[in-house]
Amino acid sequence: MSHKITLKVNGKPVTREIAPDRLLVQFLREDLALTGTHVGCDTSQCGACTVHLDGRAVKSCSMLAVQAVGAEITTIEGLSPAGGEMHPMQAAFKECHGLQCGFCTPGMVMSAVDLVQHHRCSSETEIREGLEGNICRCTGYQNIVRAVQMGAQNMKV
Repeated sequence: MSHKITLKVNGKPVTREIAPDRLLVQFLREDLALTGTHVGCDTSQCGACTVHLDGRAVKSCSMLAVQAVGAEITTIEGLSPAGGEMHPMQAAFKECHGLQCGFCTPGMVMSAVDLVQHHRCSSETEIREGLEGNICRCTGYQNIVRAVQMGAQNMKV
């Protein structure tokens, strides 16, 4: 049995028939070809699948797509403003070398944007605590912390 869902993804309305047990991450990657959202652990421990649901960071591997009916989803592909320039947080990750292999980067950036928009995050300790649900196996997090600090400064209007 399938369910018809309607939601907004990266600013565009989407309607699809899906199985009721389809994970949001599967829906995004396989049905909508938004492969910037990564599948890392399938247990919501690594944060590689982080997207924004109605402006808040969620791990898309731990929620069903039917739970997002009527919501607005933003993936890493939808984070950048029109015109091709990078979002300030993406630019900061590039500038500060806050990535190595890049696998965790989309989820890390999405979590960092949420952290800056909704929480106090000025000190290294606060940033590290705020990104606790995102795992990077390549870096020592120092450049990631610097990137979040720079991104936070550049996001302020």
